[in-house]
Amino acid sequence: MTAGVDSPLGPLVLTEEGGAITALDWGACGTAPNSDVTRQAAGELAAYFAGRLTDFTVPLAPRGSGFQQAFYHALCAIPFGETRTYGDLAGALGVSAQAIGQACGANPIPVLIPCHRVLGATGLGGYSGAGGVETKLALLRLEGAGGFLL
Repeated sequence: MTAGVDSPLGPLVLTEEGGAITALDWGACGTAPNSDVTRQAAGELAAYFAGRLTDFTVPLAPRGSGFQQAFYHALCAIPFGETRTYGDLAGALGVSAQAIGQACGANPIPVLIPCHRVLGATGLGGYSGAGGVETKLALLRLEGAGGFLL
């Protein structure tokens, strides 16, 4: 089931399966949140964008390999307002920084799984969500993160 949510980044589409959010995409969707999980996700996103929420608690169930699951867990462990580099995560997970970059780009639940908190060693790095690096900057600004780059 999908549900549309308005945000300062434009319309977002949440996908719920089995009582958890499995995807977040940019784009318009006419269906209002109509389950407990999509209503919770919509409420948490609204509070996050309003600066009133720093930790998401909505159930998440991203698909992926064992490495991807470890990667998503590592992303969710990065506190609000803080960042890590691709190299930091690569060292912690025993993979290359390139693998971390690819995993960031394949994150099925951006914002809720905060891949925007991962930076390059000397710059922002990329962002696969709509708006690219500008969206990443907006999220980092919202969190007060990466001030040295902003």
